[in-house]
Amino acid sequence: MDKPIILASASPRRQQLLAETGLPFTVAVSEVDEEAINSGSPREIAEQRALHKARAVAKTLPGGLVIGADTIVLCQGQVLGKPKDTADAKRLLSLLSGRSHRVITGVCVLEAPDGRCLVASACTKVIFRRLSPEEIDRYVATGEPMDKAGAYGIQGKGALLVERIVGDYFNVVGLPLTLLARLLKEFGVHML
Repeated sequence: MDKPIILASASPRRQQLLAETGLPFTVAVSEVDEEAINSGSPREIAEQRALHKARAVAKTLPGGLVIGADTIVLCQGQVLGKPKDTADAKRLLSLLSGRSHRVITGVCVLEAPDGRCLVASACTKVIFRRLSPEEIDRYVATGEPMDKAGAYGIQGKGALLVERIVGDYFNVVGLPLTLLARLLKEFGVHML
């Protein structure tokens, strides 16, 4: 397959994960209003957001494979987005403290400009250890939680908040690589 691969994401974590696979790609950020896509189950929402991101970028291209992704954190039936400010980050981390939650990432691979697309999602269970208010304050003070759904980054200091996970670690970072490899293979792209 000699079509260019385009990642429709501004996320540095997704860009880094894809780069580490050795797959050549470029980045084109979509201007999709994620919050406007909010009907359906959390899995459906993540998949629809990924699809809309990929479509928005694909419309601007003469050809290629566009990868869209969207991650949702779900705790006690509540979707946890990115924190609005430090107080919100502390609230989210207090909610996660001592509990399990799910991280769902929808992934779309779309053949531009208007070809076929495949959409799927991965779900990982994350169990947080019980956090003291001081630990939450110190973690929020690092600034790390501010641009992440659920207010933590498992690939950074946020790993210290996690007791264990069940499922794909890379899904929690923001791009489930095993799922992505399966979708790309359907388009003739082999990550290995």
